[in-house]
Amino acid sequence: MTGSHVDTVKNGGLYDGQFGIIAGILAIQYLKKKYGQPRRSLEVVSMAEEEGSRFPYVFWGSKNILGIAKREDVENITDFDGISFVEAMSKAGFSFRPEGQPVRQDIKAFIETHVEQGGVLEREQKSVGIVENIVGQRRFTIEIDGEANHAGTTPMGYRHDAFYAASRIACRIIESAKQHGDPLVATIGKIELTPNTVNVVPGKALFTLDIRHTQKQALQDFTEEIMTIMSEIGKEIGVKIKSDMWMDADPVPMDPGVVQVLERQCRKQGLSYRMMHSGAGHDSQILAQAFPTAMLFVPSHNGISHSPLEYTEPMDIGEGVRALAGALYELAYM
Repeated sequence: MTGSHVDTVKNGGLYDGQFGIIAGILAIQYLKKKYGQPRRSLEVVSMAEEEGSRFPYVFWGSKNILGIAKREDVENITDFDGISFVEAMSKAGFSFRPEGQPVRQDIKAFIETHVEQGGVLEREQKSVGIVENIVGQRRFTIEIDGEANHAGTTPMGYRHDAFYAASRIACRIIESAKQHGDPLVATIGKIELTPNTVNVVPGKALFTLDIRHTQKQALQDFTEEIMTIMSEIGKEIGVKIKSDMWMDADPVPMDPGVVQVLERQCRKQGLSYRMMHSGAGHDSQILAQAFPTAMLFVPSHNGISHSPLEYTEPMDIGEGVRALAGALYELAYM
């Protein structure tokens, strides 16, 4: 089986997700025309709601294939326009998975072809990336409670400035992540201050933290390091700090056997490729829980994705389809 997700983010591009579906159709059309009927069935899958962009739920399609999607998780959720998940699903011609329907157990292997959504392949002038791991992710909301006070009458030494604490913590986290080096990444993407006005020392700061790595132990170690940093700075400035880890997804290794098939085919066809990890989440990390799974990447121009500027050169698209077709031939015809 091959394919990807059909949805993208709001104001997204034309390649993220959809390319993997079209690549699967092209590869199978080519194989059927050239080699006829395969020994094993070939299947293309188009999966819904991978992104969680419209509704607060991710991987709906791939979780349904595994039978782990929960009806109660989506029955009462709506989009920003108040349209319910159930209503949108029904309008699109779908319904909930029938009770008692058996879970798929006939999938020998799954290969997902996807745009890289980063700039590594383009910078290294490679047409294909073979993914060996999908990173684990931890996401936090950090809340700092200080003391709001007058900006003119409160001496610097008397302040319990929540923003100062947040900025010190942010700098330490980013500096530490740089010292650790690849593949660890840490991102502080959102910050809110209260009362957020020009002449008041901020009494509260709230910010998000996203950390990713290909090894679970590294995520745990960096989390402990972050907690120590926050504790030290909090005591020094006299603020209280609370952290809420609301996402904890383990790294997912790809199947070594399917990865070897992909690498063998890239070598056989003389394709320009490199081994790499995925810094973003994909349906493959769900399906890998039950089936031998691997991923192929093709370059994203200027590393841009989730944007109308998302673009992949036709030559690179062709190389990705060639790699996919070769792997499917080996898995289904040989």
